[in-house]
Amino acid sequence: MSTLARVALITFAALLSACANRPAPAPVEVKPVVSSSPIDDGSPLAADVLFRALGLVGTPYRWGGNTPDSGFDCSGLIKYVYNDMAGISLPRTTREMIVMRGQNVGKDQLQTGDLLFFATNGGTQVSHAGIYVGEGRFVHAPATGGTVKLDSLSKAYWQKAYLNAKRVLPTEQHLARLP
Repeated sequence: MSTLARVALITFAALLSACANRPAPAPVEVKPVVSSSPIDDGSPLAADVLFRALGLVGTPYRWGGNTPDSGFDCSGLIKYVYNDMAGISLPRTTREMIVMRGQNVGKDQLQTGDLLFFATNGGTQVSHAGIYVGEGRFVHAPATGGTVKLDSLSKAYWQKAYLNAKRVLPTEQHLARLP
């Protein structure tokens, strides 16, 4: 998916979520992120994960929630999207997700669908996670009273809290080797 198409898709999804019957969130300044490396979707499932995650923007946050009807917390959102769109059953908590099998990925190698892990309480213990959607942005369920939202890794808060990323979707190269 080209950079222009991805930006258009993310903008379109954000506009659609603004039309929902929920109160509009306070405006957030989003600065464009310029990547020096080409965008690589890495997996045919990545687009499905991207569309599903963006489609859930605006869903209410609920601690322990794991469905669109009940709301989501961060790990419930991730588990739901991966199971629904990729048939991948992930652990339920961020602590279990960060130690599961999967390729660790550097910030400069992020691809659509990669899982992002954060230590929002300080230190090095994971306490939050999201789904990378490209262009330096990710979808996550941030906090009580909020909703699932699209956010930017370039914000100082997320840069400070960032721990690592993990790839759980199969790559094109991996799929090509399957019988």
